[in-house]
Amino acid sequence: MASPEELRLMTRVARMYYTEGVRQPQIARRLGLSQARVSRLLSKAEQHGIVRITVSPPAGTHPELEGALQERYGLRLALVVEVGEDDEQRILPELGAAAAYYLEATLRSGDVIGISSWSASLLALVDHLHPAPGLAGVRVVQVLGGVGDPAAAEHATRLTDRMARVLHGDAVHLPSPGVAGSAASAKALREDPFVAAGLALFDGITVALVGIGSLEPSRVLASSGNVFSAAEIERLRAAGAVGDVCLNFFDAAGTPVDTGTAERVIGITPDGLRAVPRCVAVAGGRRKTEAVRGALRGGLVNVLITDRFTAERLTRP
Repeated sequence: MASPEELRLMTRVARMYYTEGVRQPQIARRLGLSQARVSRLLSKAEQHGIVRITVSPPAGTHPELEGALQERYGLRLALVVEVGEDDEQRILPELGAAAAYYLEATLRSGDVIGISSWSASLLALVDHLHPAPGLAGVRVVQVLGGVGDPAAAEHATRLTDRMARVLHGDAVHLPSPGVAGSAASAKALREDPFVAAGLALFDGITVALVGIGSLEPSRVLASSGNVFSAAEIERLRAAGAVGDVCLNFFDAAGTPVDTGTAERVIGITPDGLRAVPRCVAVAGGRRKTEAVRGALRGGLVNVLITDRFTAERLTRP
């Protein structure tokens, strides 16, 4: 229990620091105290209710939703973006801008960035990315085969090459399709020296950037040619699949669903995604909500950047 004299001193120190804007070293000099004593008095002032610190979130930020997402799904971090409409195409630029800012703020020299090849949300990220001063030794590695329809090849090139160029890093391509024609051809491609060299870097990825797909392929993925047939999609649907990350399909509980598709995919595996220290999903929209939920439940990502409407749906009882 603090004495009246100590309470008076706490109040005086708290007033000087929080109301008058006097720094702790100056408070210590003026009152003849050690700086450590000033710090302890400020802490005690909070404990005794003399000081009550509140945070007033500005309009357009959603800390409560972010906290709810982190708690419910065990995420390392959730970032919820304010958007005006619950429209998938309209939210993409907002998600891309938020993800680019997050990446710029958190990248470190020597990071190995894994990036999925066929994602509209990641393309929006790269379009908003600015150079990060002081970075060195960054590598950008494709984690899903980036060869597809020549008419759509610019997507994979822009995602990898432009990101590497903006970050003054090196691009490492995965010179294969994301989906091989057969398990045998996928095996042969994985043994190709250039493909094998890209795959070998997956264990060293420190930050992965991925989209989350619903069962129906996005326009970007469909145009790339890295898709399964309608019959294969129906088999996945019948088996309970709700979405994919890097063409790794899962059900509503996040459990992997494989109807023979996995052996044809050339890219990072579910276990590979879970092993990445920061696996960042940039995804949102009503169409993808159940896919995002499944990916979170399955632990495929540990950082989520999404829109307000999707976050509200994900946090409802």
